[in-house]
Amino acid sequence: MQFLTTTTTQSYLSLFFTLGLMIVLLYFMIYRPQKKQEKKDAEMRKSLEIGDQVTTIGGVIGRVVAIKDDSFVLETGSDRVKIRFTKTAIGAVEKLNMDDASKK
Repeated sequence: MQFLTTTTTQSYLSLFFTLGLMIVLLYFMIYRPQKKQEKKDAEMRKSLEIGDQVTTIGGVIGRVVAIKDDSFVLETGSDRVKIRFTKTAIGAVEKLNMDDASKK
């Protein structure tokens, strides 16, 4: 009887150890990188300035001409069409250098 109790206890311990290891791995493989990406995206939205070139998540490319609390106005195309977007629609921001601005 003693043999069965020891074996059962060891199997439960190995099961809990394996389960705990899987939870730790999931944290480091999924949750933590997601939080880092969210932090990076929030910093990108916060650093948005007038004159920056923005690509939205929908693929619209243009230059920022106005910024409000949670939205911005993008000027795009040869017709200089102005479209308002929320800041969560930003896919990528390309900062405009001062040398580039003076040439245009």
